[in-house]
Amino acid sequence: MKIVFIGCVKSSELFLNKLIEIEADIVGVVTKSKSDFNSDFSDIGGLCRKNNIDFIFCDNVNDREVKDYIRNKNVDIILCLGWSQILDAELLSIPKYGSVGFHPAELPYNRGRHPLVWALALGLEQTASTLFLMDENADTGNILSQKYVNIDYEDDAYSLYMKIMKEAVIQLEMVITNFETAVNNSIKQKNDIGNSWRKRNSKDGEIDWRMSSRGVYNLVRALTHPYAGAHFIYEKKEYKVWKVREILTNKYNNIEPGKVISFSHKNKFMIKTGDNAVEVLDCDDILLHEKDYLY
Repeated sequence: MKIVFIGCVKSSELFLNKLIEIEADIVGVVTKSKSDFNSDFSDIGGLCRKNNIDFIFCDNVNDREVKDYIRNKNVDIILCLGWSQILDAELLSIPKYGSVGFHPAELPYNRGRHPLVWALALGLEQTASTLFLMDENADTGNILSQKYVNIDYEDDAYSLYMKIMKEAVIQLEMVITNFETAVNNSIKQKNDIGNSWRKRNSKDGEIDWRMSSRGVYNLVRALTHPYAGAHFIYEKKEYKVWKVREILTNKYNNIEPGKVISFSHKNKFMIKTGDNAVEVLDCDDILLHEKDYLY
């Protein structure tokens, strides 16, 4: 089957590598040359050049030039794997057998934006990798393949990303090599259940030291690399935090949240939270003193 691939992030690169590995018939690729929007942006143009795959750059996948490019490929399937825009009805009508999307969550639950970040920030213990037939709405089409993925306490944004992608590339191979079977066995989503996560903003990534130690830990691991990082404000300046460790103790019960318990290095210190404490292990350089307050 003739495939047009659409994507521009790290997961797109991993998916495309799998398709090349199984010698799928990739007749065209639509991607971006750069992106200020995607923190995990990947330039897959280089991968296309290396493997002699025809490709184009675009900013809006629904532009006329993109539709004409795809239509001229006489495409059977569109694989849209790692793209932030919804494909419109005209674009979805072009491929003979439909378009396949990917969402790293347990559809119909947790549709929408930032699924890995929300899963970690909320302290979920399980998520999923889901391939589905695309329709005109976000993440609502029939499910072709879904695999559950456990979220361990030690997981952060990068490790969970890679755990999900380990499953996802296997799922993609199975769906592509048995596409008719996958479609015939697809599961219609129950759109009267589930939920959609909203787009996060800068305030969502701000640490409030009145939060629980687990809340701070979850927020930091959710936004660490390859994402933008959690942050706190001190003396009107923003400081990024990349890694913390929970200190589970009642030793500091009489200390107010936000008080610096100890300071050992320019990016390593311990601070009281709403219930326990956290040790900051990696953050922007900062000069603090024991008994300072971060608020």
